[in-house]
Amino acid sequence: MSFFSLVAMLLLEHFRPLDQRIQLYVYFARYGNFLERHFNAGRYRYGVLAWSLGILPAVLALGIIYFFLYRASFLLALLFNVGVLYLTLGCSQFTQSAGKVVQALRADDIDAARAIVGDWEGHSVAQFKANALTRVALEKLLLCAHRQFFGVFFWFVLLGPAGALLYRLAQILSQKWGALDHHEYGRFGLFPDSAFMVLDWIPLRLTAASFAVVGNFEDAIRCWQEQALHWGNKAHGIILASGAGALGVILGQPLEVDGQIKYRPDLGLGDEADADYLESAVSMIWRSIALWLGLLLLITIVKWAA
Repeated sequence: MSFFSLVAMLLLEHFRPLDQRIQLYVYFARYGNFLERHFNAGRYRYGVLAWSLGILPAVLALGIIYFFLYRASFLLALLFNVGVLYLTLGCSQFTQSAGKVVQALRADDIDAARAIVGDWEGHSVAQFKANALTRVALEKLLLCAHRQFFGVFFWFVLLGPAGALLYRLAQILSQKWGALDHHEYGRFGLFPDSAFMVLDWIPLRLTAASFAVVGNFEDAIRCWQEQALHWGNKAHGIILASGAGALGVILGQPLEVDGQIKYRPDLGLGDEADADYLESAVSMIWRSIALWLGLLLLITIVKWAA
C-alpha cells in the first residue's frame, strides 16, 4: 500500500499543489509555544514531557484511526494515507521555489531572486551577490528535499501515516526547542533535539547515499567522508557535502551577513554555483525520488510474491 499511496500523493500534488500546507505547521508551532511557556523550567524532564504532549497524542490518534480504517477497507486506508502524505510530504514547495530562482537569475533579475530566496529562507538576503545567493538557494533546496520528502518517506514506509506525522512534528520541535540557548533555557531543548537526531539518523544517510547513486558517486562519498564533519551542523553537513559532490559544485564558503563575514567551510568539488547547477539539483532530487520509489516497488513485489 505504501507504494501506491506515495505515487497517488505525488500525482495529486502535481495537479493540485496545496499552497496552505504551511499553515498547519504554523498552528502546531503556536501549540509548541504554548507548551514551552508552561513547561520550560530549564529541566531535561520537562523537555521530555512537553515533547511527549506535543507529539504522541496526535501520532497515536492517527495510528489508531489508520488501524481501524485498514481493517474496514483497503480503499479507505489508501485514501487516508494519501491525505496524510498530502499534508506532511511534498515536493512542489521547494522545487517551485528553486525554479523561480533559476528563472530570475537567468533573466539577470537579482532583486527578484533575492526576494524569492529571502522569503524561502525567512530572513533578508539583500546583501548577497548572485553567486552567494545561488549557493544559499542550493543549500536550502537540498536540505528541504531531505526534511520535507525523504525523511517523511522513510518513516511513512516504516510506520505508516503515524510515522510520517511523527517525523514532521519532531523536526518542528527540534528546530524550535533544540536551538534554545542552554545557558539561558537550561536543558529543556536537549531531548527534542536528541529525539529528532535518532529519528533522522538512518533517513539522513539514505538521502545522502541516494544523491551519490544518482550523481557523481565517487566525489559525493569523498566529500561526505572528508567535509561533512567540518560543517557546524553535522546532519546538514552530510546532506550538503554529498549533494555538492554529486553535482560537482562548490557550496559553503564565507558569506557577508549584516556587514560581517560569516565563516563557512567549503563543501563539494568543482565549479562555482550558478542557475544551471540549481536546476541540476532539482533534477537530481527527482532522480533520487524515482530511485526510492523503484526500490519500494521492488520490495512490494517481493512481498506479494513471497
